[in-house]
Amino acid sequence: MNQLDTIKQKAERQNRRSVLTFLIFLALSTAAWFLVKLSEDYTTQTKFRLQFEGVPADRWISSGDQSVKMSLLIDGFHTLRFKMIREPNRFVTISLDEVPYRLENDNTYSFSSQYVAEKVADRLGINASDITMNESKVYFTMDILKSKVVPVVLLSDIKTARQYGLYGIPMLDPSSVTIYGPEEAIDTVKSVKTELLSRANVSQGFSETVALDLLDGQIHSNTKEVKATVQVEKFTETDIEVPIKVSDSLRLRFFPETMTVKCLVAIKDYSSITPDQFSVAIDRQQLKAKQPLLDVRLAAWPQYVQILSTHPDKVEYLIVQ
Repeated sequence: MNQLDTIKQKAERQNRRSVLTFLIFLALSTAAWFLVKLSEDYTTQTKFRLQFEGVPADRWISSGDQSVKMSLLIDGFHTLRFKMIREPNRFVTISLDEVPYRLENDNTYSFSSQYVAEKVADRLGINASDITMNESKVYFTMDILKSKVVPVVLLSDIKTARQYGLYGIPMLDPSSVTIYGPEEAIDTVKSVKTELLSRANVSQGFSETVALDLLDGQIHSNTKEVKATVQVEKFTETDIEVPIKVSDSLRLRFFPETMTVKCLVAIKDYSSITPDQFSVAIDRQQLKAKQPLLDVRLAAWPQYVQILSTHPDKVEYLIVQ
């Protein structure tokens, strides 16, 4: 390698070091400039949407979507943080349980916009004093909802252990609730269902609190849940011979004379069950038409008995003179 090549290589290394040094100083200068700029205060005009909660059950916010305008005097760091919040997510929640609102006229209410400033300040991590609200008050309208009392229907999937069964209908407390909502929604509601109560392999009674399903927020109620009490007993299978008879002046004799009712009964009720707690009905239209066979059906039985099958479903008869 000659002397000229050596000089060229030294010059290239020197140039690379100079460029690297320049880039480092440029990066440091840029970072310092950004830090200075971010530490300065900026005024930003913006607006936040309001979402209301804690609305009384018999009222609804009828003013629709609502936004409030304000000015933010914040440094560059918080300005960047604010800019990163997408516009659809620029909202604050106002709880009417906490805000002292007042009636202005018929259905218009107001509260101090300072409460909005405090919520926005919490959201952005700044002081409420850094926010200037365009208006001193926030106005909204709240109307009375229509109300009515409806029964509660339990949705359940309760599977009992072998030889056990539900004893009677589950009891609900309360069994009915007052609901509130827009008239067009209330008029179509005949009952309110609970969320699903699910149990498996149950061998004893129990009580459980179940939430109400209030139709995705269209319907409101002060009652949010009910207590379901479920009775469970051990059951046994038995056959009851129920006489087939009619209660009028016409004297009839049936063949066979009884209906066999196969049913499940709680062991605790087994000794008290009697045939006279059941009744069988005949098809009187067929009797009037003098048909040779009459349809028969089980017409009544104790509520705590579970019917498995009945036999026969048709009988012959003889009119006794």
